[in-house]
Amino acid sequence: MGVRPTIAVSAGVVLDSRGRVLLVRKAGTSAFMNPGGKPEPGESAAEALCRELAEEVGLEVRPDELTYLGRFSAEAANEPNHLVNAEAFAVMVADADVLPRLEIAEVAWVYPARADVELAPLAADHLLPVAARLAH
Repeated sequence: MGVRPTIAVSAGVVLDSRGRVLLVRKAGTSAFMNPGGKPEPGESAAEALCRELAEEVGLEVRPDELTYLGRFSAEAANEPNHLVNAEAFAVMVADADVLPRLEIAEVAWVYPARADVELAPLAADHLLPVAARLAH
């Protein structure tokens, strides 16, 4: 079968004061995922996540506010036959107003143990279980 193409991303487990986690859905897709994206050249994983949060949902976060959670791998939600390798970070936010921007069509605040939306594999298999532990 050979080596499958891998996409490196930064992903955010953004939790609010009620223990909900922020998920986003890109335009033209059906699965919700954690916000984030691909780092630009010379950008750290934490810097990439902060930039993506600002661009995608208008959330201003600094790298020193992030807690590193680890590296997780899963099937890519929107790129067939690809894997996604995510450097994941948690951040707690006050009850923030977030709005979909750029390629983001929809945002949702969900309780991680009972998310009732279609989930990307990375969110379902790794990041929501981590969020459920962090929320308690």
